Amino acid sequence: MTVATQTPDIAAAKEKKSMTSATQTPDLEASGKKDGMAIVTHTPEAKANLNLETHIAAEGLSVWYRTTEAVKKVDMMIQKGAVTAIIGPSGCGKSTFLRSINRMNDLVPGCNVTGRMVLEGQNIYAPEVDVVALRQRVGMVFQKPNPFPKSIFENIAFGVRLQGISNRGRLSEIVERSLTRAAIWDEVKDRLTQNALGLSGGQQQRLCIARALAVEPQILLMDEPASALDPRATARIEDLIAELRGDFTIVIVTHNMQQAARVSDYTAFFYEGVMVEYGPTQQIFTNPRFKQTEDYITGRFG
Repeated sequence: MTVATQTPDIAAAKEKKSMTSATQTPDLEASGKKDGMAIVTHTPEAKANLNLETHIAAEGLSVWYRTTEAVKKVDMMIQKGAVTAIIGPSGCGKSTFLRSINRMNDLVPGCNVTGRMVLEGQNIYAPEVDVVALRQRVGMVFQKPNPFPKSIFENIAFGVRLQGISNRGRLSEIVERSLTRAAIWDEVKDRLTQNALGLSGGQQQRLCIARALAVEPQILLMDEPASALDPRATARIEDLIAELRGDFTIVIVTHNMQQAARVSDYTAFFYEGVMVEYGPTQQIFTNPRFKQTEDYITGRFG
């Protein structure tokens, strides 16, 4: 298979029923070819591992911006309590896919989604879904820190108050717990009444993570959370992701392949809207199944 023809072949093959169930799990292995495509099946290890639990799954998910299909019929099972990284060149659809997990794309004029995104058995794109409640369950941290122009305390308490909690003692408890989990409590505990905009960039990003954690989400989405930070601040964010693993399902988009290799359990490689390959991070980075994945990881393009 050549790089020039692989992506259309993958997109076509994923429409086949025989391929759909196989591409939904990260624990896969190649077993022959069909129509120029490697056929993917469950590994024996995956079949034996009954502890894996899918938290959220894309099923034939496509995202359109008017007439442009930015994400193309993606099937992907995201494992509960694991860190999943999404990598790929700029414009490949990885951030669009990430935003589809909590329907942030609803805010984009002309955006339309087909297929399903299933969270614990429910399609989040069903008409009866409460989007506000969904975003409490599926929090998000953006590429650029976006603290509110309020005090540090009020940044964390804001979402909690929207949930109906107004008792000052309870709010203080939640603020401290959230800042502690985000590894920033010791740095700001004596500055809670100060404006959050006075924090450094790395501190602001950890504050935003604390704000997301305060409403007790099940899933945390991170869209290149360290891309605007210096190496020291980036290391703090990566350490934090490691600490949150297991307590939360984390999906992170990153351009930094070394970061993906360091922090994630699973990695998905996107190219031109197609999920080319998805599997355990160690396998993706040491023994990718597709030449296109290998070319991207080794820096031949991207």
